[in-house]
Amino acid sequence: MHCRACESTRIKKNGFRRGKPSYRCRDCGYQFVESPTSKGYSTEVKQRCLEMYVNGMGFRAIARVTGLHHVTVINWVKQAAENLSDEPNDDEIPEITEIDELQTFVGNKRNKVWIWTVVNHWKPGIILWTLGDRSSQTFEKLWVIIRCWHSFWYVTDGYPVYPSYIAPEDHLISKTYMTRVEGENTRLRHYLARLKRKTLCYSKSAIVLKYSIRLLLHYLRFGTVPVLP
Repeated sequence: MHCRACESTRIKKNGFRRGKPSYRCRDCGYQFVESPTSKGYSTEVKQRCLEMYVNGMGFRAIARVTGLHHVTVINWVKQAAENLSDEPNDDEIPEITEIDELQTFVGNKRNKVWIWTVVNHWKPGIILWTLGDRSSQTFEKLWVIIRCWHSFWYVTDGYPVYPSYIAPEDHLISKTYMTRVEGENTRLRHYLARLKRKTLCYSKSAIVLKYSIRLLLHYLRFGTVPVLP
């Protein structure tokens, strides 16, 4: 037997660790067991849980089906979504931009938050979004980007925040012309359990909600979830 850290053969017994004999290297002090079992879950298990999540199952529902702890699945969602980008594709500049807000809540139903979504009227998919309250300060985060598109029309409902930023000649207020963005918002509610209107699932923190939306949009765009190590 030799030390896996320094390759020394000067090894001594060092009690037991989780029922297995433990050893200690006399030269470098490294402690180890002779035949360690692999820790963690396979990539296939992680991918399966992520796919279940972005197809309508909540964290606790996944835990009940798989036997995993729901916090483990939450950590995988965070890990998968952490490095995904929220930036829109520079090649996509909509001629007609639709903007809408989707209400949900974080923590409890008294703490309302809104998901502001932006879509290209002629193409499927949400190209830009943000999370916050329903104030002009939240919309301004989006407007800094979408005003540079110089779209022919910016289509919204009658919410009074929009006219403060969008010029009247560029602004079309029409619920009947917002089928694309309302359809995309409906897809968010359909695929994420925490966004359904009547559900016991809800977001405990804004950061998990953000990661959830980011992961779902990636899945809807590419048809797959990121591969976790």
